Amino acid sequence: MPQRRRPSLRSPLSDPEVAILTQLANGNALYLQREADRKTRLTSALTLFHSTASTTKTPLSGIKILMISDVYFPRVNGVSTSIASFRGALERLGHSVTLICPDYPVGQVDEPGVLRIRSRQVPGDPEDRMMHYRDLIALKPQLAAEAFDLIHVHTPFTAHYAGVALGRRLGLPVVATYHTLFEEYVQHYIRWFPRRWLRFAARRLSVHQCQQLDALVAPSQAMQKALTHYGVTTPSTVIPTGLPLESFCHPQAQDDSDFRAHYDLPTDARLLLYVGRAAFEKNIDFLIDMLPKVLAEHPTTRLIITGEGPAHDSLVRRAQEIGVAESVLFLGYLNRSGPLQAAYRAADVFVFASRTETQGLVLLEAMALGTPVVSTAAMGTIDVLKEGEGCLIAEDNHDDFATKVNQLLSDYTLLQQLSERAQSYVASWHEDAKSAELVSFYRTLTAKGFEKTVK
Repeated sequence: MPQRRRPSLRSPLSDPEVAILTQLANGNALYLQREADRKTRLTSALTLFHSTASTTKTPLSGIKILMISDVYFPRVNGVSTSIASFRGALERLGHSVTLICPDYPVGQVDEPGVLRIRSRQVPGDPEDRMMHYRDLIALKPQLAAEAFDLIHVHTPFTAHYAGVALGRRLGLPVVATYHTLFEEYVQHYIRWFPRRWLRFAARRLSVHQCQQLDALVAPSQAMQKALTHYGVTTPSTVIPTGLPLESFCHPQAQDDSDFRAHYDLPTDARLLLYVGRAAFEKNIDFLIDMLPKVLAEHPTTRLIITGEGPAHDSLVRRAQEIGVAESVLFLGYLNRSGPLQAAYRAADVFVFASRTETQGLVLLEAMALGTPVVSTAAMGTIDVLKEGEGCLIAEDNHDDFATKVNQLLSDYTLLQQLSERAQSYVASWHEDAKSAELVSFYRTLTAKGFEKTVK
């Protein structure tokens, strides 16, 4: 059989050959571009890591903790607040904390010990960011050199999966705080699926993720019971977030009249205050629907809603629909270094009705500044609230809630008594005390003889 003659190198290429070679060239160029992008990301992450790691040295007796979270300031929510509280207290107690979290395009402030990872916007959620998983995993050699004692994960997205993977590769125990009862949240954001399907999916995901961990921290007894009910068998403990009393309760910079004048509020108006995200799951519409019953007895009352979030427009419409728009004031986000404290101090009563709160730090903040609370007690707020100790606990209906509010607005003596008791009661929630509990829990995980197991 005659051999096929090999074409000359100078022979013109056929159309199929041109197509094949072009495809190969494009594929090679794409590969090189991806590799260049990967190396750029890695170099950026390492630069940030080295600039951060130098600030996180710890005494020999201290614990070195690597925290990972999908959210942190400037994103304002309970998780960010909790992380900041524990970080500060742990470092005061002689321990070291390095936090890995997303970068944000606006409002970000560089902090020692905080490593920002390149991130992208979450589709349909302008407030949150998603870190790049591979950028976190690429930090493994540098994290190993830092000799951390454990990894503490705070959120169930990229942070969870990267934290578990890094724990496996570094031989470190991985603990997570379960901040959020997701079965009560997802229905507000994925409305086209039946609620019971979403709840079931959220529960199964929670069980799967919790079983991958070595230990769990629940911010409340109710959250711990919920996880046990799901079927989670991972060892857990209840450690609420404490309050930074010294930094939060700084000397009064302005009086009530300054706050009222700034927002053009009548001097005789009775002020009800809500602080928190304007989110559907916070049950803020309950407070708006309850307001007419308060206005019937105290017509100068104003409901002040601070915070931003996806439910804002819906809440504005609700106030208009029931005819109380002129009595509801939406202030948006208030800076925690002064304006927020001014709002707490100016308010006569702090009102809260969330059914899904895992703790309710804003309740403690209000009481720390001497503002009595009227709130329902559900989930985590059960652990925070104690009847008569700075608060009145209301039933989950408009009539009883409004009755409690009217009682306080009508009885100045009771209002003052609850204000005084609130400040005494909240002292037991100091963040240093709660962080000491967390350190004790950490030590059980890092004790000699601990064997790393990945479920």
